[in-house]
Amino acid sequence: MSTQPSHFLEGKQVIVAGAGIAGSAFVAAFCKLWNPALTFPEITVFDRDTREVAAKREGYSLSLHGDSKDAGLVALRQLGVLDEITSSSVFPLNSGRFKVWDSAWDELISIQPKPWGDLPTGAMRIRRKDLRRILIERAEKEKARATFHWGSACTAAERLDNGRIRVVVTSEDGGTTTHECDLLIAADGAHSKIRTSFRPDDKIKYAGAIQMGGNGKFPEGLPGPVGQNWGIMLSGQGVCCFFSAVDKENVVWALSQLEPEREGAQSRDWSDEQVSALKKEALELGHMFGEPFRMIVEATDPSTAFILPARDKQPFRHDEDNSVEGVVFIGDANHAVSPFAGNGANLALKDGCDLAETLCRATSLQSAVLDYDQVSYPRAVATLKSSHSRIGMGHCTGIKHALFRAGLAAGRVALWVMGK
Repeated sequence: MSTQPSHFLEGKQVIVAGAGIAGSAFVAAFCKLWNPALTFPEITVFDRDTREVAAKREGYSLSLHGDSKDAGLVALRQLGVLDEITSSSVFPLNSGRFKVWDSAWDELISIQPKPWGDLPTGAMRIRRKDLRRILIERAEKEKARATFHWGSACTAAERLDNGRIRVVVTSEDGGTTTHECDLLIAADGAHSKIRTSFRPDDKIKYAGAIQMGGNGKFPEGLPGPVGQNWGIMLSGQGVCCFFSAVDKENVVWALSQLEPEREGAQSRDWSDEQVSALKKEALELGHMFGEPFRMIVEATDPSTAFILPARDKQPFRHDEDNSVEGVVFIGDANHAVSPFAGNGANLALKDGCDLAETLCRATSLQSAVLDYDQVSYPRAVATLKSSHSRIGMGHCTGIKHALFRAGLAAGRVALWVMGK
């Protein structure tokens, strides 16, 4: 007599706090991987944003990697959306490259990573709003299995005496409701309210650099090198600037230097004078950068200007903290990274997919989370280390800068010898 399959989450209630990159990837992957012979869990997703987020909040592009098993493009292929993702690339596939330029726009190195396995590219850029849309549409195809509540933020959570988790949800009008679940997936970002509830001392920390920038708008087409590639300009004087196209008319710029922490801000509430002051400060700091730097700064759309302190936090393993039993933290909620990491979206995608996979195949929640931590924790640690190294090298001066440039030159020769 055959035994009916069973699973520890069968028929249980699962709440996902956050429908960003990590949360949407988790829902889509879990629904795809779940054994159809089993009773599906009841999945409820809460997200603070509306279904269509204002363009001001997502008017930038991000990097998707395809050069290793931990790359974001691997996760997107697992979700069955790789073709849609690559067709939304900011640059034609395998054409744009990551560049490091000096202050006169002379190329120091050009990088196009080798694709892992049979992936179509080793690296690409995509608008965040396009990535979010594709992930949400994929997750929402499982409407019979997952219910989405938009404009509803998970603002607190606690463990009950019976082992279940109670979640407080606050709507846009300020009203609150409570919901109980057997498993809570915390995917609510760097400022996670769920993390605050269970790990109040585990906060993001300043990484030492301030970025200021915005989107330069060029209706007639993007200027010079930033129209075909993305990358960073080095000055050797403690200032660097990142550039990447958002689309055919907009390029995001982010000028940075090491300085004491100051408050971040976005320009949706700024006066014209505040926007002008930011551009003036950027032009003074970046005075050594050749055109089209000034042209891009002066063309900044006032609604996109920002000041952003680089902040991040160390990841943690769930088995090190008994207080989080029944709660799994993924993406920035576990290991927030700054823009200098260049890997945040990839971590979020892999976290969501890897957690879904371990949950679906495991025989207990404890073993699933342990397996998840074994893959998630090391890559988050490596990304944070790389991010801090980039902050240091991007703003170095004197001998350190000279040595860094020499290293880039050696790398360029090595790539040429290998035909890359």
